[in-house]
Amino acid sequence: MFDLREMCKDKVLVAAHRGTWMGNIPCNTIMAFNAALKAGADIVELDVSRSLSGTLYVFHPGTEPHYLHSEKLIADMNDEEVQALRLVNTDDAVTQYPVPLFDDALEELKGRCMINVDKFFMYPEDIIRAIRRHGMADQVLVKSNQEERFFDMVEQLAPDFAYMTFARDEDHASERLVKRKMNYLGAEALFRTEQSEFATPAYHEKMHRMGLLTWANAIVFNYKTVHSAGHTDDLYTMDRADDGWGYLARLGYNMIQTDWVAPCVAYLKENGWRG
Repeated sequence: MFDLREMCKDKVLVAAHRGTWMGNIPCNTIMAFNAALKAGADIVELDVSRSLSGTLYVFHPGTEPHYLHSEKLIADMNDEEVQALRLVNTDDAVTQYPVPLFDDALEELKGRCMINVDKFFMYPEDIIRAIRRHGMADQVLVKSNQEERFFDMVEQLAPDFAYMTFARDEDHASERLVKRKMNYLGAEALFRTEQSEFATPAYHEKMHRMGLLTWANAIVFNYKTVHSAGHTDDLYTMDRADDGWGYLARLGYNMIQTDWVAPCVAYLKENGWRG
């Protein structure tokens, strides 16, 4: 049984963004997930796409040109087309690795870690069926934007699933969601400046009093898209981890998503945030 509230009691959890990928190992692959777990990740984040045939794959929708050298989207391909493709590595060279099936990823990770299934809101019914088929409802975390239609969907289809929301610059839903019939755990707080409520200990203290958790996003998709007021993974490479992961941990975040799993785990341990 995986319980994020219990897991967070004595440490800041580390979530691996699409696994740990480098060299010839592409992101969103079983090899990347295994590498992340070996590096100490508590949570593996993965993305889900669906083919024209209705099959779920582990792949970030819209990144086909980059990761598959394909202008055609998986959503517009049948299974035969998807399975003929090979992923691209970090040097932009085609690898021997196909796009993983969501079913295969679930089986590989079963009983090993929490799984943050991203893009859940795109194919909720298919994803929920797959997770229940594998008997992994207690091992999965799903998220959505703070919109009523998503709240209703989760309450109706997956009230037992661990559920968090994406809160951008302000959290206008958590106090209401704790009263709804769902397993609401808290918010992934995305903030552009240090003037945001998400950059204050008071916000995290309020969430914790309600029994809720907060998730920080230290990754950098694009330096023009700011998620944590600049307190990101990049600072580790400049010997400024205290201003990155340390800043987020001091504020009171329970979980930090990163592309640098092993250094993040080591830093948090050295500074007393992991037991």
